[in-house]
Amino acid sequence: MFIYTVSATFTDAAVADEWVAWLRDGHLADVMRGGALDAEVVRVDGAELVYEARYHFASREAFTRYERDFAPALRAEGVAKFPTSRGVDYRRSTGDVVLPRG
Repeated sequence: MFIYTVSATFTDAAVADEWVAWLRDGHLADVMRGGALDAEVVRVDGAELVYEARYHFASREAFTRYERDFAPALRAEGVAKFPTSRGVDYRRSTGDVVLPRG
């Protein structure tokens, strides 16, 4: 199992709400069509206006296929809708899951 996390920090709550709605209304499903097994969005405790979109992939190879074949278009859409000029700062991280959920 492999995890991909996109962290987004916002300066404006309305933009954060719009981003979460965009994820809910299609982007999460688009990433899953690209190979993610599941997706969740977490509002981070102790940090104002910080959210994480977390995606699980079956393997690092599945994530590599997603990055090659799907991510460029999906990332371009996200940056077009939510550029840094709207007060959004993005960070991405990946890693192998060493203990599965459940």
